[in-house]
Amino acid sequence: MEHTGTADAPTPTRPRARARNRRGEGGRLREDIVAAAMELLDETGDERAITLRSVARKVGIAAPSIYPHFPDQPAIMLAVVRQEFTGLITSLRTAVEEAGDAPRRRLYAVCEAYLEFAQLHPQRYRTMFGGLWIPDLTDSSLSEQDLSTLGMDSMQILVDALSDCVEAGESTSTDASADAVALWVGLHGLAHQRAVSASFPWPEGIADRVITSLAHLKDTGA
Repeated sequence: MEHTGTADAPTPTRPRARARNRRGEGGRLREDIVAAAMELLDETGDERAITLRSVARKVGIAAPSIYPHFPDQPAIMLAVVRQEFTGLITSLRTAVEEAGDAPRRRLYAVCEAYLEFAQLHPQRYRTMFGGLWIPDLTDSSLSEQDLSTLGMDSMQILVDALSDCVEAGESTSTDASADAVALWVGLHGLAHQRAVSASFPWPEGIADRVITSLAHLKDTGA
């Protein structure tokens, strides 16, 4: 028997609509938008996949519903990156607290926690420091201050840890702030190269060499 019409055609699936927030719950939608953007980043490994439409689809809302919370895509990305820096800061502070009172041990703990964060969250780490998402500020809701202050709190933790080593006579650094930046550059380079050159035969103790050299730590004689 010949069939006519499209009764047997599969019905396209659509994202389930998100339940409307009750009065006073607008903040929850903002959190949902950031969480959706984070999920897209983890799933695709590509921050270009994060658009107003893709995020709205993930949350289950219409794209215009995003505008009361984020004026454009870079604003969403800024919120994502800020949230990740908050997670990094928490990891670094926890490492300091668990390391005890020895300044050298605390510095190593901060550096090791930084490298571990980069290893555990490669896509997020790349977005935090890669800069691919950063827009032309002349055509964006973001300001120069929004970008220049990113990562400053985590950097201060490294500066403080190195300064403590200097005060304890364990580092010969004469400019803890500048040397902490140099140390961060070394850690960042190592984290990046480990991610993109996984098959490279990394020497044992390469992280220790980076930390000891760039932090100007004295030889313990061990």
